[in-house]
Amino acid sequence: MGEVINFRRPKASEKHAGKTLCRSGFHKWTVTQEKPFDVKQGKLVTVYRCARCGVTKSELR
Repeated sequence: MGEVINFRRPKASEKHAGKTLCRSGFHKWTVTQEKPFDVKQGKLVTVYRCARCGVTKSELR
C-alpha cells in the first residue's frame, strides 16, 4: 500500500507548536546519552539537545 496523504491543512497551533518558547530562549534541554571525551582538556563533554526544536549545546564537566 502507498502512503496516506493528509489533505487537511494544519492549524496554526499545530504548525508552530513549541517554536515560540524556543524563540524566546526557553528551550527544553535534555541530555543525550553520548558521552564524548575532550582529549585536549581531559574532561567529559555533556551534550544537550532541545526536545522541541533540536538545537544542541555542549558543556564541559
